[in-house]
Amino acid sequence: MTAAGSVGSGAVRVGAIDCGTNSIRLLVAEGVSGEAGLVDVVREMRIIRLGEGVDATGRLSEGAISRCRTALTDYAATMAELGVQSVRMVATSATRDAANKDDFFDMTAEVLGAHFPGAVAEVISGQTEAELTFAGGVSDLSPTDGPFVVTDLGGGSTEIVVGELVRGEVRLLGARSLDIGCVRITERVLHSDPPNPDEIAEARGVVSAALAEAGDVPVGRAARWVGVAGTFTTMSALAQNLGEYDPERIHGSVISLDRMREVCDRLVASSVAERRSLGPMHPGRADVIGGGSIVVQALCDVMERAGLSELTVSEKDILDGIAMSVLTRLAG
Repeated sequence: MTAAGSVGSGAVRVGAIDCGTNSIRLLVAEGVSGEAGLVDVVREMRIIRLGEGVDATGRLSEGAISRCRTALTDYAATMAELGVQSVRMVATSATRDAANKDDFFDMTAEVLGAHFPGAVAEVISGQTEAELTFAGGVSDLSPTDGPFVVTDLGGGSTEIVVGELVRGEVRLLGARSLDIGCVRITERVLHSDPPNPDEIAEARGVVSAALAEAGDVPVGRAARWVGVAGTFTTMSALAQNLGEYDPERIHGSVISLDRMREVCDRLVASSVAERRSLGPMHPGRADVIGGGSIVVQALCDVMERAGLSELTVSEKDILDGIAMSVLTRLAG
């Protein structure tokens, strides 16, 4: 890896920011325009709960926007210090749903513009989100292992994308973004700690109804299931009985569906305090991963009916797809 303060010969540094319902994440990566592959320079994640209360109020709270401003200010300074030449920030589910989203975008323009004139967060279409999610999630996998079904379980939405890699190009076969995520399910249904049986049953009904909307996505054509983002990576760590979060052991790990269900059952039945005590668990994820577990359980059933028996977990996701898109833009 290139030293943090210097850029390799012929290489450029790009910045990618993914601002979701639960977290905001930064990737500074280095690559050569026109060539495949990126090398991480810095990768960070903070829980900011931007979507807190949006499902009920339809608005981003002042506190949530303030938390985002603090993190984004630090990220912009980091990118400037590391010599980033171009940045792209993508905002997903929470901002799409908010009545006061202009307040959020004005803030991002102010903060990013201090170092990168003209930069602003963008809300991408479902099609673009699917392409970026897929490209990032399968970036380290062999095209011959496809077609792939990639699922990105976020705070407010879950993306299910089926596609393949053909001569280095992404070819999507079907995709759907569903309005279910770990924060949304928790705030809407799971009010007890730990959730009681009635809440769990209601949550499973909500998830089942949402997944029915994805019936047109050709999951049956996939040869491998790939799970990306923090819920899946945390569950991989727990499935492997890791004492702490270890990206190297999580990335590319293969977990049987039965083992995933065991982990989900344990998380749903646990209190927030019990989840928080688990070594690989980020403290800011503990209160919502029970909701995420219910979504994962339902996804396991979908994949099993499609003939799949295991899950490949990737540390790479839409954030990597965003960085790849910036490098491609610079090459053009």
